[in-house]
Amino acid sequence: MKITRIHERTVPLRANISNSLVNFSHHTISLVTLVTDVIRNGRPVVGVAFDSIGRYGQAGILHDRMIPRLEQAKPDDYLAEDGRSVDAAKVLKIVMQNEKPGGHGDRAHAAAAIEYAVWDLNAKLADVPAWKLIADHFGVEARASMPVYAAGGYYYETDSLNRLKDEIRSYQDMGYTAFKMKIGGAPLTEDMRRIEAAIEAAGDAKALSVDANGRFGLDEALAYGKAMADFGLRWYEEPGDPADYALMAVLAGDYPHPLATGENLFSAIDARNLVLYGGMRPGIDLFQMDPAISYGINEYAAMIATLEANGYSRAQMFPHGGHMLALHTVVGFGIGGSEAYPGVFAPFGGFSPGCKVADGTVSPTDAPGFGLEEKPDLYDCFRDLLD
Repeated sequence: MKITRIHERTVPLRANISNSLVNFSHHTISLVTLVTDVIRNGRPVVGVAFDSIGRYGQAGILHDRMIPRLEQAKPDDYLAEDGRSVDAAKVLKIVMQNEKPGGHGDRAHAAAAIEYAVWDLNAKLADVPAWKLIADHFGVEARASMPVYAAGGYYYETDSLNRLKDEIRSYQDMGYTAFKMKIGGAPLTEDMRRIEAAIEAAGDAKALSVDANGRFGLDEALAYGKAMADFGLRWYEEPGDPADYALMAVLAGDYPHPLATGENLFSAIDARNLVLYGGMRPGIDLFQMDPAISYGINEYAAMIATLEANGYSRAQMFPHGGHMLALHTVVGFGIGGSEAYPGVFAPFGGFSPGCKVADGTVSPTDAPGFGLEEKPDLYDCFRDLLD
């Protein structure tokens, strides 16, 4: 078998919302398809993936560097030993040729889109859901379902508190039992009122997390931590710059409840540095590295191994995502859970109609691969690339 065509399509993200730093209305995502010469039911078997949510598409890196490298490779360079599937590790090595160590960022997103498409392809070749392929490949016990929380709580220009409470109650009606809201886009006193309103709607502070999206310096991060300490929130997310391990270490020594960070770290080395220097506490704090923007599943397996070797549990891993790729990754690796963005970040965010949210969990279907073809709005974006 061989890969016959590789497509990248830049798709606008439908999200007219902002957090404390970023307006998502201009964001795009790179959707990648790997077309093979294997024919099933009269059509080629195609691997499909994308580079996650809340960043930008990587058309330049993909078209100028990574796709040509893979197109120029011989099948023996990227096929598994049996010749009947594609070796994701070999593909990653090919697309990363001539790239210096370090410099993780947009290229990690681009490489991840290709690497995830390989996993989708291999799962379809094996006629199994991606989560099963992941679990079997890495020898882990998969979860039956994924614990999921509804992420939202953005800022409203009018009637902010009531609209925030209504939003959380709408998530409860959908089957969610845990929630996340944004902070850092308003003065501390106003954010405290918003948090109190959200707790009232959620019914329990332990069901609510807050996310500063890296907005704070140390003094402000500590001030928010002190103001929120009596709430006992589920977690306090990304208070400062994700690479400011010193800030996290100081905050972890001062804030008694769980902290969460990592969604803007893009390599196993970054994750190791967070473990070694970020003050993260075993059994307490959460790691949110997103494999769909971090070179893919093999790199994420290295992150898990690093955490476990340093006394952390994979149950502490809650990758950023809120999409079908994250769902299969969490279930396949048997890790803690992930987020969802109900009604936001279309067409990539959310789950296919067959993946029902109930009692705070969601389960993948048995569709081969990541099941992206089962999500109608997303399928419309790539159906013409499948031949």
